[in-house]
Amino acid sequence: MLRLTAGWLVSMAGPPIRNGAILIAPTGRVVAVGPDHAVPAPPGSRAEAFPDAILFPGLVNAHTHLELTGLAGRVSRSSFPDWIRGVRELKSSLEPDWFREAAREGVRNAFAAGITTVLDTGDSGAVLPALVELGGSGVAYQEVFGPHPEQLAESMEGLERRVAVLRDQTTDRVRLGVSPHAPYTVSGPLYRAVARFARREGLSIAVHVAESEAETELVVANRGAFADAWRARGIPPIVDQIGPPPGFSVPSSPPHSACRSPLSWLDYNGVLGRDTLCIHAVRSDDADIALLADRGAGVAHCPASNARHGHGDAPLPRLLGKGIRVGLGTDSVISVGQLDLFAEMRAARAIGRLTASEALSLATIGGAQLTGWGAEVGWLKPGAFGDCVLLEPVAPVVGDPEEAIVAANPGQVLVTYVTGRQVFRRPA
Repeated sequence: MLRLTAGWLVSMAGPPIRNGAILIAPTGRVVAVGPDHAVPAPPGSRAEAFPDAILFPGLVNAHTHLELTGLAGRVSRSSFPDWIRGVRELKSSLEPDWFREAAREGVRNAFAAGITTVLDTGDSGAVLPALVELGGSGVAYQEVFGPHPEQLAESMEGLERRVAVLRDQTTDRVRLGVSPHAPYTVSGPLYRAVARFARREGLSIAVHVAESEAETELVVANRGAFADAWRARGIPPIVDQIGPPPGFSVPSSPPHSACRSPLSWLDYNGVLGRDTLCIHAVRSDDADIALLADRGAGVAHCPASNARHGHGDAPLPRLLGKGIRVGLGTDSVISVGQLDLFAEMRAARAIGRLTASEALSLATIGGAQLTGWGAEVGWLKPGAFGDCVLLEPVAPVVGDPEEAIVAANPGQVLVTYVTGRQVFRRPA
């Protein structure tokens, strides 16, 4: 058994504890949490003491692209559609072995930043085996693309092949999902087919949506940079893609409202549900937020990436006010440079006018609620996985240790554990 003690323990299941301890069983599950004097020390257990550190649950990164690790600064900053095109062109120049090593390095970087669970999207298929190999935790969403309706069969065949391969590699800590990428890269028929496939196979869904003005213009008015690119490729506009294929029922919005917004378009195509992660959701009005709440979909809020691309701030206070599940994501290093959920917490705190405890909750419990693990991740309490982080504060904590966590940076992470196993320790 592993017994950890720290100057402060923040469990997220109760108030911070001065001189706290946790006990983790060989199964990787937490057995006991509380003040040091109240937590058992079984004979033969391995004990580690961090009297000057803060012990808290491992962070949950609600949106990553770990297969792109190492590509920061490789795509020029331009309009968002041009940037997307640049990322696709860069990825097409790389070999499978490159993505496999990038994914491994991304997982290691996440551990070093106090991140123990990731919700990752990518099309290389490299992240899921990297998480398994290195003892990580997360959901790997396999991306699928195809903006032209005529690509439907080819896109679905490719997705089903990749899912069949990856599914055999999943574990109790690494799950598989699917990601029909975004409204500007996926046709209506493909959205409908992926949603049907995912529900049939019991796979969760992640989709980039309501992120940019160009995306909204494409869906609502068939204009803007994405619409121009579609016309140049002979892709029919979204309004011409309304209507289900034979034998498929769309149990949502009537056709006249399908193109009211990107989120309405997803809902019309049967994508939105409690198993759906909506990434970004920046351009969500009150009707969109009500729709998200009604369908039970979750949101990955990526403040730094949204700001870096000039998309603006997501309506975080209104999302939380409607009881929508929200977690914090860093997006890819191409967008933000590094995996820093501490910075994302501070940004979300400012946008949402949150307390330190509320901001930390988004990066732990909030993200965990999007994973399907529920109370097993994002907390330190009996029965939860032993995912935890030791953080060195810049000064002795006087008052609230949650303030010190939110104010921190990845360089202050001392040790990271996943399922009770050490996956990172800062060099002495």
